[in-house]
Formats: sequence, C-alpha cells, structure tokens
Amino acid sequence: MDSMQIKPAHERKLRNKTSFRQSVKNSLIMAVRGLIKIRRTPEQLFDVTLQPIIFTLMFTYIFGGAISGDVQSYLPVIIPGILVQTVITTSIVTGVQLREDMDKGVFDRFKSLPIARIAPLAGALLADSIRYTIATVLTFTMGYIMGLRPEGGLGYVLIAALLVIGCAWAISWIFAFFGVIARTASSVQGISMIVLFPLTFLSNAFVPAETMPDWLQWFVKINPISHLVTAVRDLINQGSIGWDFTISLVGAAIIVAIFAPLTVRTYMRKA
Repeated sequence: MDSMQIKPAHERKLRNKTSFRQSVKNSLIMAVRGLIKIRRTPEQLFDVTLQPIIFTLMFTYIFGGAISGDVQSYLPVIIPGILVQTVITTSIVTGVQLREDMDKGVFDRFKSLPIARIAPLAGALLADSIRYTIATVLTFTMGYIMGLRPEGGLGYVLIAALLVIGCAWAISWIFAFFGVIARTASSVQGISMIVLFPLTFLSNAFVPAETMPDWLQWFVKINPISHLVTAVRDLINQGSIGWDFTISLVGAAIIVAIFAPLTVRTYMRKA
C-alpha cells in the first residue's frame, strides 16, 4: 500500500522535473529565434546602436561646461546616467514587440507546436538581453573614446554593466505585462514612455539633485533610477559597492517577484 502511494508522488516529481527542463529548452530555442529575427532585420538595433552615440555626444557637449566646467570633468557624471537611461529605455521594446507578435498571430501559431506555452514569452525576454548588452558596450566605448578613464578599473566596470543589464531585464517584465494586456503596440509604447520618461529625467542622471528645487529633490532622491545611477557611478568612478547597489538589486528582485508571475499568468490565460 505504501509503495503504491509513493510511486505516483515520485512519478509526479519526475514529470515536473522533465517539464521544467523542457520549458527551459524551449525558451532557449525561442531566444535563438529572437536573435535570428534581429539578424534578419538589423534596423531593430538602431535604438541601441545610435542612441548611446547621439545621447553621449549631445548631453556631454551641451551640459558639460555648464554643470562641471568642462567636458572631461562631466564624463564620470554623464556616462553612468546615459548608460542607465539608454538601457532602461531599450527595455520598452520588449513589450512593444510582444504585442506586435500577438497581433500578427505569431503566438497563435506557437500554440499549435509541441512546446511549453511559456517558452515564446520567456524566449523573447532572454533575446532582448542582447540588446541591453549592445547598448551597454557602446555607451562605455563612447565614454572611453571621449576621454573617460574609470578609476574603479575594468572589474568594477563589468560589475556595473551586469547590474544595469540585470535591472533592465527585470524592468522588461513590467513592459512585457503592458504588452500582454494592451490592445495595440502603439499603446504599449505610449504607456511605457509616460511611466519611464519622468523616472529617467527626474533623476540625478544628468544633473546633481542639489541643483533642483527643494520640492523636487525629495522625489529625485527616492527615485529608483537615481539609486541605480549612483550605484553605477560608485562602481566605475570609485570601485566601491554601496547602499545604492543593494537598493538596486533588491528593487530588481521585487519587480521580478511581482511582475514575472503576473505577466506569465496573464499571458497563459490569453495564450
């Protein structure tokens, strides 16, 4: 009798383990599909290739003299700000492309395939990590060309890059949720911009919070984007990991804990 009760439980555990492995395998295949899609339509990379170059040149030469006295002194301030803004803004594309694929019936065709139902969603988010990596590398490269020499060293620059990419991936779950519940791709982009632009510009990314009015400083100082920018500055300029680094990681974990299951549940209901 006991062996009859244990056997089904063991079989369920084995099936769950096999199902998880299959889901991971299918998600990786869908991620490869996303990369192939990018390779065939390289114009999708215009935002992550041109934006870091244009923004770095524009903001540095416009604000450098006014804020720091000269361009070289402003680079350690502006490069982390542009990096965070560029990579985080890029995560909007996740929700927009997800909505476009759903509107075109791509996900309906996936439902007829013998793959995990969650694989197309998970694969899309994994593939977009490549976009964040490209934007990060280009931003640091532009900063180096213009004269930035990180005092923290290459190791801390790498940690800063991984921090920003990880936070962008976490935030992409929010926009993926918008992509699942919105009716059109344009509405996803509009909603995302309304949410993200105030957070990026009302932060310490481009100017010190102390230069702003008192009534605005309180928001800038609690803004999660400000904490992420400060964490990146501490890493590349001082080679230190401070409280802002911890806040950024905890914030990213909270976002994933809330929006990942919410997005998956909503997607599975519609899939």
